[in-house]
Amino acid sequence: MSDTLYLQLDQNIQVSHPHVYLQDVAKLSCTDSKILNRLRVMPVINLPPDKPGRYVMSVMDLIREIQKKEPDLDITTLGEVNFIITFKNKPGPGILWEWIKILFVGLATFFGAGFSIMTFNNDVDVGALFSSIYTQVTGQPSGHFTILEITYSIGIGLGVIFFFNHFGHMKITADPTPMQVQMRQYEDDVNTTIIEDIDRLQKK
Repeated sequence: MSDTLYLQLDQNIQVSHPHVYLQDVAKLSCTDSKILNRLRVMPVINLPPDKPGRYVMSVMDLIREIQKKEPDLDITTLGEVNFIITFKNKPGPGILWEWIKILFVGLATFFGAGFSIMTFNNDVDVGALFSSIYTQVTGQPSGHFTILEITYSIGIGLGVIFFFNHFGHMKITADPTPMQVQMRQYEDDVNTTIIEDIDRLQKK
């Protein structure tokens, strides 16, 4: 009975060195520990050291290289058929630049959201609506700073906190926030587009 290798791949793998081995791109499991140790250090690809970027590979490339070394080995693949190797050979930007970007995004989001809320309120004339409701209920003219405006303003703030599911480092529930969901969807779309573009170029 031949041994079996289980090969699990993610869609995008980040590496920091140009010499990529099988253990860098895949999770491995095998019934024979000696075979497993040999395959862990099997070279997969040597990337140009001066050309960081994204490189697309297929699981078939890995299977061919494994079969050259272990022809009698049964291989079972799990996960992605095509995957991306993201090669970054330089350290990321400094902490000051990171804080500048965070500050810029935070301010843009804050003022952008505020502008959107104000234009919505202006379009539907919320002020006149609250004034009319207040006058009908109390029989007195509204001073435009009543319980309606106060509770409405508080409700918008609480609604934003509950919708985004966190305030600072505190999360209301264990579920991922809408922003996290959108970022993961964006990453998946980017990875899928890169893989499909490379596949089309290879077919041409």
